[in-house]
Amino acid sequence: GGEQYEPDEENPMIGFRGCGRYTDPFFEECFAMELEAVKMVRGEMGLKNVEIMIPFVRTLEMAKDVNEVLEKNGLKRGEDGLKVNMMAELPSNVFLAEEFLEYFDGFSIGSNDLTQLTLGLDRDSGLVAQYFDERNPAVMKGLETLIKAAKAKGKYVGICGQGPSDHPDLAKWLMEQGIDSVSLNPDSVIPTWQFLAKK
Repeated sequence: GGEQYEPDEENPMIGFRGCGRYTDPFFEECFAMELEAVKMVRGEMGLKNVEIMIPFVRTLEMAKDVNEVLEKNGLKRGEDGLKVNMMAELPSNVFLAEEFLEYFDGFSIGSNDLTQLTLGLDRDSGLVAQYFDERNPAVMKGLETLIKAAKAKGKYVGICGQGPSDHPDLAKWLMEQGIDSVSLNPDSVIPTWQFLAKK
């Protein structure tokens, strides 16, 4: 039944996704069902360590609105230990990092989207794939800004994306910046650990 919630879009990568979907009346019923599942896991199952991660938060207004939707559905940030984090993956998140952290408990940096949108390229297009590199100075400046903002407020900051798995030197640099966690592809965990242990 998912097709009734999936509009036909020319470019869904920058279309009806993430936070903008969660706060849209069109998706209200479906998102409410997702939040019921979260409440069941945290409440009935007692897994209070489960946190919420909101992706693709384009604007501060969206950040405010999604928190209101969560509260309306019985999941208020800070209540019963609930943490609400956001994916930091847009240039707007970099430019307004401190302001976004007023609405969230931390960042998980989505380096794939951040690279794609900072450099203005389609990561799925073979025609421009050679330009996709998380180590581009503009992207690394964005990563640095996000990490510093979170650290300054004493909040969590991690990263998920292909970069640290493909480039151990990037993983090392992220550690030096003070990042709290780095996600890696299963096949790259041991080689990356070994690389970092030598440094």
